[in-house]
Amino acid sequence: MGLGLGIFGWIIIGGLAGWIASKIKGTDAEQGLGLNIIVGIVGGLLGGWLLGLFGVDVQGGGLIFSFLTCLLGAVILLTIVNMVRGRK
Repeated sequence: MGLGLGIFGWIIIGGLAGWIASKIKGTDAEQGLGLNIIVGIVGGLLGGWLLGLFGVDVQGGGLIFSFLTCLLGAVILLTIVNMVRGRK
């Protein structure tokens, strides 16, 4: 179900994906490094789960595909959080 990354891979790719997603969604000023990592990791799980529903093999996708999966999930996650908080 998840991406085939080790713990350090999850932290690095998750942090980078969370940071870029926060830049895209305009929430970077509210988030620090720790929250960016959490958003990226949770986003990776969310993105992997969603892509898995469509039959996409997320474990065999490689490093760039893993990053894009985390980024997609992080943007979706931040969009949902912003909607709940009453933002755009």
